[in-house]
Amino acid sequence: MKPVIPVFSRTRVLVVGDVMLDRYWSGSTGRISPEAPVPVVSVAECEDRPGGAANVALNMAALGVQVSLLGLTGADENAELLRNKLTAAGVDCHFLTVPNKPTITKLRVLSRHQQLLRLDFEQRFALEDAAVLEPHFVNLLAEMQVVVLSDYNKGTLMLCAPLIQRARQQHIPVLIDPKGADFVKYRGATLMTPNMHEFELVAGEVQHEAELQEKGLALMQQLEMPALLVTRSEQGMTLLQSGQDALHLPAQAREVFDVTGAGDTVISVVAAALAAGEALPQAVALANIAAGVVVGKLGTYAISAEELAAELVPMERPEDGVLSQEQLQQALAKARQRGERIVMTNGCFDILHAGHVHYLQQARAEGDRLIVAVNADASITRLKGVGRPVNPLSRRMAVLAGLKAVDWVVPFSEDTPESLLQRLKPDVLVKGGDYGVEGVVGADIVRAYGGTVKVLGLVPGVSTTAVVNKIRS
Repeated sequence: MKPVIPVFSRTRVLVVGDVMLDRYWSGSTGRISPEAPVPVVSVAECEDRPGGAANVALNMAALGVQVSLLGLTGADENAELLRNKLTAAGVDCHFLTVPNKPTITKLRVLSRHQQLLRLDFEQRFALEDAAVLEPHFVNLLAEMQVVVLSDYNKGTLMLCAPLIQRARQQHIPVLIDPKGADFVKYRGATLMTPNMHEFELVAGEVQHEAELQEKGLALMQQLEMPALLVTRSEQGMTLLQSGQDALHLPAQAREVFDVTGAGDTVISVVAAALAAGEALPQAVALANIAAGVVVGKLGTYAISAEELAAELVPMERPEDGVLSQEQLQQALAKARQRGERIVMTNGCFDILHAGHVHYLQQARAEGDRLIVAVNADASITRLKGVGRPVNPLSRRMAVLAGLKAVDWVVPFSEDTPESLLQRLKPDVLVKGGDYGVEGVVGADIVRAYGGTVKVLGLVPGVSTTAVVNKIRS
């Protein structure tokens, strides 16, 4: 089973659940407080991120899903802050204000990438608060392909049974990220994604694989649920489906740095893939890869479709081929230790032709290693218009990686490679065209740190646009 990146942009998913604000204060620690035996943190950075159900919605928006979020908040500044951040990311927010209750906020104090303290500002929502969700849920449901109920046991989903029933009446799959020891309220859902601890709280301690399958199938039968996905940390994840063998996927993480939000990533990717028409095993395989990326980040992290695509492209050698930006930085560090001169170029490379091959050979001759930075699909559509790209990102990168002149291929989602140039700092930036060096996007960045910018001539009469127009005519 080989996972692929579906087309997420046409999917619509509704997320309902406990909306939170994750707040991070970080700084250096150099002394112990004279008032108590605790470190003193000199706060230098403050960052706010959507958390809980809001992080689930944010994850899907990063993939390109058209996502709506329904939840309860307080009538306070943190609710507006959350709304603004989510709206800016493309999330359609439907916040229902509960008087005299704060927006759930978790404050984490960090130093040297370690969490020293967490402070929670919350009051559990009451039954009457949760009761107002259903009419709003019904109004949003008709346009949706998948529903996600993200339960953090803060009270928003106390009355989730009627929501599940409403969705089932319209044949819309319902995915549950559960909390607590009461799974009965999730009866009738399509899929539930407990972690191993949550599963054992309800089903009992598991000693071996056969027992996990036995207890999982029994729980599915009790809850009238056709599928169960148990996430198992360093042991990967196990998918159980009625009438089918268990599917076990090993953990994909290269390095576990922070598991915060990994469960949100799993259910987000599964929901997005199902909405895009993928079968459940393929959706779970994709989510497993995404989770392996996210646990290598600090705090909650929304993985993009471009990052997922980069993870899926096979590499013949660990230091060559298609890399994520972080992988490429590691490869560059080794190359620079060997004294190698790094060349970089960028572009869409939608339909590779002889002009591209000649240009890349010239670019490679300017140094020892050639990076080709490739525009993501959405940025090409913005730059070239509807109908472009012809080939999706994963295929474009795979073809480029197969060229002898190319050492590394890396995706970027912005319209220009400026942020990537600041991060990678190649020795030479190369572009093809008939304009001067001053017309090269990012030339000022490269020159500022002492790099070189070169413009190479193109093969006359050959261009992607000409090829596309010829085919269309």
